[in-house]
Amino acid sequence: MSAFPLSSMSSAAARIPPYFLNTDHRQRVLTQLRGKHNGLEKYIYLNGLKERDPNLFYEVLLGNMLEVIPILYTPTVGDACSNYSHIWRRPEGLYISIENKGHIKQVLRSWPSGQAARIAVVTDGSRILGLGDLGANGLPIAIGKLDLYIGGAGIKPTTTVPICLDLGTNTEKYLTDPLYLGVRRKRPDTEEMDEFMNEFMEAMKEVFPHLVVQFEDFSTDNAFRYLDMFRDKYRVFNDDLLSVGSILTAFTQIQGTGSVVLSGFLNAARLASGAAGTPLLDQRILFFGAGSAGIGVAKQLTSFFTLQGLSEEEAKSRIYTVDSKGLITADRKGLQEHKKYFARTDYQGPPLTSLIDIIEYVKPTALLGLSTIQNAFTEDVVRLMSNLNTRPIIFPLSNPVSLCELEYQDAIRWTNGSVVFASGSPYKPVEFEGTIYEPGQGNNMYIFPGIGMGAILSKSKHITDSMVEQAAIALAGSLTVEETKAELVYPRLTRIRDISAQIALAVIRAAEKDNVDENALFRNLSDDALLEYIKAKQWQPTNTHSIPRL
Repeated sequence: MSAFPLSSMSSAAARIPPYFLNTDHRQRVLTQLRGKHNGLEKYIYLNGLKERDPNLFYEVLLGNMLEVIPILYTPTVGDACSNYSHIWRRPEGLYISIENKGHIKQVLRSWPSGQAARIAVVTDGSRILGLGDLGANGLPIAIGKLDLYIGGAGIKPTTTVPICLDLGTNTEKYLTDPLYLGVRRKRPDTEEMDEFMNEFMEAMKEVFPHLVVQFEDFSTDNAFRYLDMFRDKYRVFNDDLLSVGSILTAFTQIQGTGSVVLSGFLNAARLASGAAGTPLLDQRILFFGAGSAGIGVAKQLTSFFTLQGLSEEEAKSRIYTVDSKGLITADRKGLQEHKKYFARTDYQGPPLTSLIDIIEYVKPTALLGLSTIQNAFTEDVVRLMSNLNTRPIIFPLSNPVSLCELEYQDAIRWTNGSVVFASGSPYKPVEFEGTIYEPGQGNNMYIFPGIGMGAILSKSKHITDSMVEQAAIALAGSLTVEETKAELVYPRLTRIRDISAQIALAVIRAAEKDNVDENALFRNLSDDALLEYIKAKQWQPTNTHSIPRL
């Protein structure tokens, strides 16, 4: 390939090095990225690349998923959020402030996509990952999640809306930080926040009538509260929870985190039960961590048992929950409302506060962590699980890595390789006694892009229980023959677009069965034809990587 011909050279082209087109600019970007010293520097670099050349940014993302996703989202996004007021470069999303109350509609109309908007991720920054109340610094969570929608399912970038609700913060160091980007006040009380949220959701429906809304990283009580308040009025779901209607009812809703854990648990239980020669119904699950995510995922996993034919009460009896005070029992005074659902009524002894004692009492086949307590699963805990089970299921799901309950290499070493493992954060394969072990990651990216894509294409009025449940089942069944032979819990993330298309298909069919789809055209298509349609609708970056934007 030659340099630019002089006869056709514009003043803009003259600024490009003469033999630039002989090189692969994507590889140059990766070289520059890999030269950064830490995750936060890499995040800032990619953020700048997206501003300069979004098409190239998404080409690099799609071609290097395993390398780039941990920078754009877990674990690096935690650092980005914690430091966002200090690394801020440019406007990237919508801030809706408590001070905009009464005028939220006008603020929303400033977003350029208007009625073309299809998916929004909304956070109030009150419980970012395991890092607490970060206030207005939470915006990168919404931005990162939408990048995963774009990369994972092919949602068109111009149809996405990242939103941070700037409602103040109760974290003093941000209120006194001279560079803090948000409003400097404490968070509102329930009445004031309810008024704000009602206005916000009504305004969202009017300004963006075709929008699917995903709530992200709200505080425990508000996460349950606003899902309950809005799930029957708007196209909304929460990536952290599962609940249907009020948490006081006996129903369950499968949401993002719970859905991906259900999928992994279906495959993990088959491996564990197969090794032990026991029925799937013999599974007993112990949850360490009983916040909104922990209880949400626990509710979701009742579906594992109901899918085997058990009643809801029978399913609930096979799940035990533990918080900072120990095993949660119904006779505990001052028990929080959301913890009552799984509170045990069949234990009459003195309070069990030690995780070792609780495991010896419950004899669980599976131990799941959503506690945000680093290394909470000690060697004694892991070895006890291994002694009790041929193949213990251990899912330390807390994010980021600095808050994970168990390192993968320790899990392999302390169980002599028998553990069935999935974490919330990414880990590299481990070699132990001549065998390479490949970890599973209970990454929400497996689930929510396909749910969003299916909800958008079906124009579903609501996100129903069965839509998300079927997404989990589709994910569990998406392993290739080679992945099944390798005893993986989840498929490899490099196939995410195909996986998302399969999940979107399952979501659309569930929406049709629930009669919440407003796109009736799909009902006349075969599954094969619909799958091809979904894949054809997945956005691809234009192949212009050879020429940088000027």
